[in-house]
Amino acid sequence: MNSGVSPSRGPVATLRRIAFLLERARADTYKVKAFRTAAAALLPLGEDEISARAGAGTLTDLAGVGASTAKVVAQVVAGEIPERLTSLEEEYGGELTSGGADLRQRLRGDLHSHSDWSDGGSPIEEMAFTAMELGHDYLVLTDHSPRLTIAHGLSVDRLGRQLAVVDALNEHLDGGFTLLKGIEVDILDDGSLDQTDAMLARLDLRVASVHSKLKMDPAEMTARMIAAIGNPFTNVLGHVTGRLVTGNRGTRPGSTFDARRVFEAAAEHGVAVEINSRPERRDPPTKLLELARDIGCLFSIDSDAHAPGQLDFQIYGCERAEAAGIDPERIVNTWPKERLLDWARR
Repeated sequence: MNSGVSPSRGPVATLRRIAFLLERARADTYKVKAFRTAAAALLPLGEDEISARAGAGTLTDLAGVGASTAKVVAQVVAGEIPERLTSLEEEYGGELTSGGADLRQRLRGDLHSHSDWSDGGSPIEEMAFTAMELGHDYLVLTDHSPRLTIAHGLSVDRLGRQLAVVDALNEHLDGGFTLLKGIEVDILDDGSLDQTDAMLARLDLRVASVHSKLKMDPAEMTARMIAAIGNPFTNVLGHVTGRLVTGNRGTRPGSTFDARRVFEAAAEHGVAVEINSRPERRDPPTKLLELARDIGCLFSIDSDAHAPGQLDFQIYGCERAEAAGIDPERIVNTWPKERLLDWARR
C-alpha cells in the first residue's frame, strides 16, 4: 500500500487510508470504525452524488457519515489534502523499521489474522482487501476458538457459517489472491485443541496457541505444548511464550517451559514456530528464536492482526528473522499457496 500523501486519492480511498494509519498507530477501535463505516457508506455512490452532497452540506444525512468524516470528504472533493491525513502520514505513514524489507518482499501471505467475528475490529472483507493491497497472495483468517469467550471465540456452528462467508468472498476476489480458512485454536490445559476434529479437518491451516494459565508449572507447560504440537491438526505454534513487553494491556512475563524439548518436538512434527510480529509481543524472545533456528525449526512470520492496518506489522517479524539469520526457505509463508497447503495437510 502506498504510504505518502496523494492529492489524487478519492474520498473512499482517503477514508480507508486514514483508518489504516490509525490502526497502525493502534488507535481505539471506535475511532477507526468511524472512517471505515463512512467509506462503506460512500462506496455505492457515484462521484457526482458525493460532490453534490459535499457542496450542499448533506453528507451527514447518510447513515454512517459523521461531522469529522464529512469534513474529510469535503476537503477531498475540493481538491485539498485533508489535514487529518497529512498529520497521520507524517507520524505513521513512513517505514516502520530500518530492516527486514528484503524478507518482507519474499513473504507470500500471513497465517494469523482476526476479524470482527471474534476480537478483531473489522469485517472479513476489509481484512482481505487490505491484504491484497499489501501485495499478499493469501491471508489465513484465524479467529479464536470457543473457550476464549472474552474474545468471542467461534463455536462449531459459528465457524461453519464463517467458512461459508469465506467461500462466497473468494468467489468475488481476484483469482490471484485467496482468503484461506483457519483458526487460532486454544491449547487446553492437557494439550488438546479447543475445537472438534471434524471442524479442524475442514480448515486449510491451524494456529495453536496457549492463552490461559501462563504461570503453569514449567514441566506441565512443557507437556501441554508438546501434546499440542503432536496433534496432527497443528500447523503453527502461536506466540510461544504469551509474553507482553509493551502496550495498553500492560506487560507480563512469558510462560516458562523446556524450550529445547518444545522446539525439538516442533522440528520433528514439521510444526512452524510463529514469529509473532505484534510490537507488544515480540514473541519468541531473541534467545528462544535463535534456539529454534539452531534446532532446525520451520517458522511463520505473522502479523496477528486484529485490524487491517495491523497487517503491516509483519515487517517487525521480518526484521527480527533477518537479524537472526533465518533462511527464508524455512519460513513457510514465503512459500507459494499450493506448497503451503500441501504442508498444512501433511
